[in-house]
Amino acid sequence: MKRLVFLILLVSLSFSGFSSQILIPMDNTQKNHLKAYGLAYFVLKHDIEIYWLLNYRGGSFMFRNDKVFIDECNIRGISYEVIPDAKSTAILQEISNPELNQDAVKLEKAPRIAVYSPKGKQPWDDAVTLVLNYAEIPYDIVYDEEVMDGKLAEYDWMHLHHEDFTGQYGRFWFGSRNTAWYQTEVRENEAMAKKLGFAKVSQMKLAVAKKVRDFVAGGGFMFAMCSATDSYDIALAAEGVDICGPMFDGDAADPDMNKKIDFAKCFAFENFTLSTNPAEYEFSSIDTYNTRMQKYGVTKENDYFSLFEFSAKWDPVPSMLCQNHEQLIKGFWGQTVAFDRSYVKKNVLIMGENKAANEARYIHGEHGKGTWTFYGGHDPEDYQHRVEDPPTDLSLHPNSAGYRLILNNVLFPAAKKKKQKT
Repeated sequence: MKRLVFLILLVSLSFSGFSSQILIPMDNTQKNHLKAYGLAYFVLKHDIEIYWLLNYRGGSFMFRNDKVFIDECNIRGISYEVIPDAKSTAILQEISNPELNQDAVKLEKAPRIAVYSPKGKQPWDDAVTLVLNYAEIPYDIVYDEEVMDGKLAEYDWMHLHHEDFTGQYGRFWFGSRNTAWYQTEVRENEAMAKKLGFAKVSQMKLAVAKKVRDFVAGGGFMFAMCSATDSYDIALAAEGVDICGPMFDGDAADPDMNKKIDFAKCFAFENFTLSTNPAEYEFSSIDTYNTRMQKYGVTKENDYFSLFEFSAKWDPVPSMLCQNHEQLIKGFWGQTVAFDRSYVKKNVLIMGENKAANEARYIHGEHGKGTWTFYGGHDPEDYQHRVEDPPTDLSLHPNSAGYRLILNNVLFPAAKKKKQKT
């Protein structure tokens, strides 16, 4: 009998030695926050579920221990802890305390990712593709032809690359019309519009914007940065109105354009005024590019925006999107740098703001069965990224709080759907 008890105890101890979890801390102890998201994606691709521990040590990840994952942590330079099941259970119990603003959300399946971007090299770099590559998260590039062919149905999440959906080529005409890259962009867009049966590039871009709208309405997740944010809404609002000057589409813009746009078609913005000067490096009054310095005195030294804190148990979606090890994020410029709060619709959720400058920086909303997120600015680690500047080396910024917001959006669609509390 003693021998049997000893064998049972030995088996039990042996089993408990192998029964453990990997905790990926996402607080300031983490050596590489950005690579950690890539590891989470890697784990999901192996059909292993992950707990995303909202507001626990910066939004940590926890999943079943396996040598494959340990090896990947070591290869990628990611901080991790191997903890026994008893401790992981205790963590989950602690998080479930109704008095703590924490929760555990289960991630179940790696999302299929598409980046809407030109196939050729552009004279700027896109922060999302940079961080996806650095984090080792796979994605497909799609552009106008693939979107119009219905390819978006194959994906769960999409990013809108630095883009102008109004057909005005980013309003670069005044300063860049004689450059080779600008002329190539015009030529390629006009050729694609003709191939797809559109008389104007603006008509093609509107059709693409509506396909993206349908993708979101059907349950997709859309994320946009920089000029792809306000130009997207402007394109939808200006359907049927010519807002392009003759240098963009060969005929005059409608002088009454601002009386004819339909704000009801916009995801995020309302009551804005379009810029009618084609030489101005600006689409509308939505963007704070021309006011933040002169009116509010924003400089590199004081340019920050703060993240809102949401209830992890009652508002899991914005809580996921705001997970970070810092609540005050360094600001950064872009063609569309931030959104004047005066023009943000009342039903839009503002998740990050520079209150002193009346700027909404990071906003989110629903459309149909899906969601969209707009993030102002171009590159979180390059304060004023200019055309033809070299790409940011993210190995120098492995703990970028600004880039973490992008990767929160990438993993967000993997979360198990749960009924929102009311």
